[in-house]
This record gives sequence, C-alpha cells and structure tokens, in this order.
Amino acid sequence: MRRRPVAVLAIAAILSVLYGGAASAASRWGKDYFPNVEVITQNGDRVHFYDDLIKGKIVLISFIFTSCTDLCPLTTARITQVVDRIQDQIGKKIFVVSITVDPENDTPEKLKAFADAFYKGPGWTFITGKPEDIRAINAKLGNKSDVATDHRNEIVLGNDTTGEWARNSPFADIESVELAIRDMDPAWREGHYAPAVSLAPATNQQQAGLTLDREPGQVLFKKICAPCHTVGVGDRVGPDLLDVTVRRDPEWLKRMIMNPVRLRAEKDPTLAELDAKFNGVRMPNLGMSEADTADLISYLATKSAEIAELRAQPEATHVHHHDDASEHHDHAGMMPSNP
Repeated sequence: MRRRPVAVLAIAAILSVLYGGAASAASRWGKDYFPNVEVITQNGDRVHFYDDLIKGKIVLISFIFTSCTDLCPLTTARITQVVDRIQDQIGKKIFVVSITVDPENDTPEKLKAFADAFYKGPGWTFITGKPEDIRAINAKLGNKSDVATDHRNEIVLGNDTTGEWARNSPFADIESVELAIRDMDPAWREGHYAPAVSLAPATNQQQAGLTLDREPGQVLFKKICAPCHTVGVGDRVGPDLLDVTVRRDPEWLKRMIMNPVRLRAEKDPTLAELDAKFNGVRMPNLGMSEADTADLISYLATKSAEIAELRAQPEATHVHHHDDASEHHDHAGMMPSNP
C-alpha cells in the first residue's frame, strides 16, 4: 500500500463523496465469481469464503496486513467508526470482512491481536489462509499485486442477494460511507431514503464533511486522528491525548506525528512503552507535513485548554460537557495511534 500525503487523502475523500466510487459489474459478482475456498478467521475457525462470509449478505470488505506501518491501522479505525454507526445492523444484515494481503505472515493469532485493538463485537471477520487462496480472493476484488504494500487502499461494498457492488474510500466522510453501505439494503432505501432538504449544490468541502469555519488542525484531527484517539474521553485504539502537548516534549511530539517509523527504528523508549501498552496497532507513517503537524499540535493544545476550562466550572456544566464529549466520541481524538 503506497503512502499518500494527507492532502491526497483529502482529495480522494472528496472525489469519493462526489462520485460514490466505481460500480462493479453486478451481474458477474456472485457464487460463480468468488472463490469458495477455505479461509481461517481471527478466532481460528475454518470457513468457506463465499458460502459463509458473502452469500446472502450485505458486506463491507477491506484489505489489511498486520505489520503495516502505513495506512492499514487508519483504514481499520475508520471502518470502526462506520461500524459504530450501524450497530443496529452489524452482524445481522451487514457484515465486515477484512482480508489480509500478507497471508504468509498473518496468522490467526496476529489477526486477532490486530482485530481486538479495534473491535470485539459481532459481524466483523478478519481472514487469512493458504497464500494461493487468499491471493485468488484478492485478485477477484481488484488486488492483483503479490506485494502487500501495493494493495489497493479502498473498501468494497456489496449486496450478494441483489448483485450490487461498488468501491468506496475509507477516507470519505464517515456519514457518507455509512449511507453508502446502508443504501445496499433495498428495504432501507425504500423506508429511509429521501432527497436533501436544500436543493442548492454543495461545495466540494461541504460534500466532504468539512466546514469552512474550522481551523485546519480541527479538520485534520477529525478526518485522520479521531478514529484512534480521543481528547478527554479515554483511551481508544490509541491513548487519550488530553494535555499531550504538555506531557510530551514538543520536539518528540513533532517527530512522532511526522515519522513514527523512524522514531521506532531508533528504539525510542517512550514509543516502545506505548507500543507495548497498545499491542497490536502501531502509529503509522502518514506523510504529515511540518505545517500540518503544527496545525494538529496547535489544535490539541487549544482543545485541552477548553476541556480544562469546562472542568473547572460548576458541576452542572461539567456534567453537560461530559455527556457532549461522549456523544461526539468519534470527533475527539488525534492521530491513528500511539503518541
């Protein structure tokens, strides 16, 4: 999977919202298209790919490998946000399947450690298996490279019963991805789909879920960081970042955001401690620029100060703030793991 800078990811997200992904040839995707080979889940169960994971289901399919130091953790965290929003259907009508692109190394045990860092509920299966079988599945879904780092950084949405299939971006606005997977259900479309109230065309930024009045750090924070971190709500996939700009050395924090892989290669003791605590997921290298990093650090400092001020107010106000923070859990974090 090739690393893309944040600006490129933002553009990809906007395009995905505007065009909804490229629809696949629905008529040919089904029991005669997908290999019905035996695969192994993160729990060690042996199942058949089509019969047990695809047949008769609405699915969201992603591609990962557990040693990824790039975007796999962030992609998976973004899907976790989608799963949080479809709890009424996950494991019932809608299912998530994450397929390794590194079957030689991704054992069920490694997949379980990776999976458990994000989600432990029903309806989400991580799979590995014989390399030739996994590659056959991935090839049918558009991942034809044998090199794990070159896999397609997108998700596939499908309804096996209706034959509808489409590609989408995990970096699109979370609400739009939720609607895209729900829209695979004809019953949901008939009962819930309605045109927007406003008939005025939205701007590119509005369609991507970004409002013009937000500071740059807040936009990056919501799009890239909130899937794994919170500020003042508690640890999630990675640590809570409340007061991180005070607790961590400024230069270390900057290096951690810009190039955690290099910091890890230097055997930094602080990062080693975080890696041990949040086993299974490591902060990937997102290609953050110095300007983006400065914006994020500024936003974290501002957000932490706002929370401190609210907590210093009378109890009634404090309780109200806590409820609000819990409600907006998905938007209260930064970076995809371990600062």
